[in-house]
Amino acid sequence: MKPSTVTDLLFNQLSFRSDRQKVISSNIANINTPGYKTKDLVFEQELQKVDLGKDLQMSKTNSMHMNGYNETSNTNQAKLTQVKGLEEQTDGNNVNLDTQMSEMSKNKMIFDALQSSITKDSRLFRSVIESSQKN
Repeated sequence: MKPSTVTDLLFNQLSFRSDRQKVISSNIANINTPGYKTKDLVFEQELQKVDLGKDLQMSKTNSMHMNGYNETSNTNQAKLTQVKGLEEQTDGNNVNLDTQMSEMSKNKMIFDALQSSITKDSRLFRSVIESSQKN
């Protein structure tokens, strides 16, 4: 028996949030590096580019099967990008500490919520298994 697709999505998002935390930390660590440009890990914008009608359609492998989820979609790909349009200091660095601390805090809140959701999902999965063993 395989955990739900929701669990897979939660773990993918948790991994993304962990990677994004590293990028934000790197930005903060380079706040005094001349010429350093703020970077961000982009996931949401890539997801918005996906044609949802095409990539997430249900499909059948056999006429007797129920329609299934297309698991070949690559919507969980993240991309490291340079943030454009930020105010630069005289040394060419454009890292804003307040913005990065705010992003770090927001990212941590989402990370914690994802962990909580995974814990609840795994408890539910475990209870289903334990209930089926009693019968």
